[in-house]
Amino acid sequence: MNKLKIALVSINKPSLTSSVKLNSYLKEYDVDIYTSKKTANLVDDIDSKIITYDKLDDILVPAWEKYDAIICILAIGAVVRKIAPLLKGKDIDPAVIVINLALDKIVPLLSGHIGGANELSDILASKLDAINFISTATDQTKTLAFEVVAKKNNWQILNLKALANISNRLLNKQTVKVATYKNIFESLDYKDNLELVDFNNIDENTVLISPIHTSNYLHFRPKITIGMGCNKGTTNKSITIAFNEFLNKYKLKKEDIQSIASFEAKSNEQGLLEFVKTNNFDIEFYKKEQINSLEQEFSHSASTKFFGLKGVAEPSAVLGSVYKELIIKKEVYNKEVTIAGAI
Repeated sequence: MNKLKIALVSINKPSLTSSVKLNSYLKEYDVDIYTSKKTANLVDDIDSKIITYDKLDDILVPAWEKYDAIICILAIGAVVRKIAPLLKGKDIDPAVIVINLALDKIVPLLSGHIGGANELSDILASKLDAINFISTATDQTKTLAFEVVAKKNNWQILNLKALANISNRLLNKQTVKVATYKNIFESLDYKDNLELVDFNNIDENTVLISPIHTSNYLHFRPKITIGMGCNKGTTNKSITIAFNEFLNKYKLKKEDIQSIASFEAKSNEQGLLEFVKTNNFDIEFYKKEQINSLEQEFSHSASTKFFGLKGVAEPSAVLGSVYKELIIKKEVYNKEVTIAGAI
């Protein structure tokens, strides 16, 4: 995993001193310190790694694209005025945090949830023994924030504009319908106002969590794990054709695939190994004992006769998935390749 990229922005000698001190608490991150050239001229032993600027505007525009988080040891009003022209959207903007000179008060100013400002501020507050002033209502009331769940689980977020309605309903203790799978629903915290519904029962007050269904409202797409079986000697070309047919049928993209899973007897199938290498997929091969330990019932499989298995594609998909729930039963392509999907 790449290190979080952070810019520490100061403007005068006291804020530069605080930035250098703060940097000592951020060893696990990729940090750059910025200060004005005027400030640099006042400090004899300035670190050569500190980046200087003429005007604050000169660095904020490129920093907006370069960094995951921008921590400013500046006046909040000045920060607000400077970043206002740069704002694009909560799913795009970096986290912006303001800290006072004493490093004992922290304000996550922008992109608290999706951008991670609230989470990073919590970490900083713990390290610095500081007060973290989080203004996000869902955090203050311990209300479920779907965008936080999505970020934590690497779900794609669609129709983000619909988030405000859902968050407000939850804050107002109104029911929010969730069209998803049982295991995902059970994993959610604070379910008092949530109602699990069928995928056909979607309206503006519904959150959809699925990689294979669609919605005009708030929609989160988890990645899917593919369970795959193949006949002995099946080529990379045949597997690729089957895989693409599977993607097209369920309107999936290659980026939606979390990983590939199969039975250990397939670990020496050159066509399968070439397929995962070509597509840069991770693959996990499971043992007979692991597959047969699953309590679920799976589709009839020839592997029961030949290997004494509950199956290959379906149980492997479940074993490799996050929530251990089969959502696409196995399908056979050109009598050579079997594919199933789980989340």
